[in-house]
Amino acid sequence: MAIELLGVCGSLRKGSYNRKLMFEAARVFGDAEYREADLNLPLFNEDLEEEVGIPEPVQRLAGDLKWAKAVIIGSPEYNKSLTGVLKNALDWTSRVKGGLWRDKPVAVVGASPGRAGADRSQFALRLALVPFRPKVIPGPEVLLAHADEAFDENGRLTDERTLKSLIEVMEQLKALI
Repeated sequence: MAIELLGVCGSLRKGSYNRKLMFEAARVFGDAEYREADLNLPLFNEDLEEEVGIPEPVQRLAGDLKWAKAVIIGSPEYNKSLTGVLKNALDWTSRVKGGLWRDKPVAVVGASPGRAGADRSQFALRLALVPFRPKVIPGPEVLLAHADEAFDENGRLTDERTLKSLIEVMEQLKALI
């Protein structure tokens, strides 16, 4: 039976390296029903929440999180931290009742065209996830540096060291489910 696996990408860009890395993580994971969350959400604003309640796009994200048995987060690094897109999604999901992230197995991966592989964004994301109390896999960290050179024309990961870490993290994610 396929496991419900949700991808959450901190970039809205179609060609995002983090999206490619998430797809590779899902492929390596194996038998799963994979879907990607849409983080194209309104900016968190309590006035909006008072006027209309939880916006429909946030309700869809909440439904995706409830559906998922496990989550893979692709965390790009913008200006040495997690993206506003990811932080905004966390802020909105904190307003939805039911502890959407609580005890949810989560794997964090990151890719960057730079030399650090999104290490600071992953650190910041892990810190931002603490109040939600998911089961975040501690390691190995999947830090893909020079991501612009790490995928072939079919979007497959060619970096062997990162692939080895990705396989280990996906095995740990399966074990947590």
